[in-house]
Amino acid sequence: MKVKTILVSQPEPKIENSPYFELIEKQKVKIDFRPFIHVEGVSGKDVRAQKVDLTKYTAIILTSRNSVDHYFRIAEELRFKVPDSMKYFCLSEAVAYYLQKYVVYRKRKIYVGKRTFSELVPLIKKYKNEKFLLPSSDKLKPEVPELLNELKVDWKEATFYKTVISDLSDLRDVYYDILVFFSPSGIQSLFENFPDFKQKDTRIAVFGNTTVKAAAEQGLRVDIQAPTPETPSMTMALEKYIKEVNNKK
Repeated sequence: MKVKTILVSQPEPKIENSPYFELIEKQKVKIDFRPFIHVEGVSGKDVRAQKVDLTKYTAIILTSRNSVDHYFRIAEELRFKVPDSMKYFCLSEAVAYYLQKYVVYRKRKIYVGKRTFSELVPLIKKYKNEKFLLPSSDKLKPEVPELLNELKVDWKEATFYKTVISDLSDLRDVYYDILVFFSPSGIQSLFENFPDFKQKDTRIAVFGNTTVKAAAEQGLRVDIQAPTPETPSMTMALEKYIKEVNNKK
């Protein structure tokens, strides 16, 4: 079965040189983008109900751009002026760079991990006497609290935003050759929107082991998987698969 249409369960990339646009051009396929999940902020009242007093923390652990946005949103809502002395521990360079939207970068104490939470841990360990706040979603990876508890630091997790399933009812009668997923929540959204979904000839592409597991639990056949040593990105995995099936005689 040749591939002509792909649905990616994420927002359309904002950068012009996205590898997805290159894939469209090179492989002559149609790619649509549609977030299967979206993020909604919780109210300042809900944050207070979690027994969070923003004035009590000297360091913030930021694991995503969403955590940056929602920390500063809540600070504003609760009329808390974030002090210049606040320390920021960012999961990656992308998160740290995004922090510039709210603070003057060179004047702040910002510590940056490489990519994974375990790589951020040694930096947190150096500052064991700080009081850490972790503003997160309602779906925090279990390894994060495990690693922080092992460090025996003074920290608190609070839900500042939630992952919500998007309404996809307008896609009910639309067929795609490939559906692309990046999280277990995306798989959950598919079945909450379409409980009677049957895979048939639809190819399923997934990113990451937890997404593979979620797909298997729903009885889906995974046809394309990333990252692998050969295809570290989803676009590379898609291109490899499309070349294989579209060039078959």
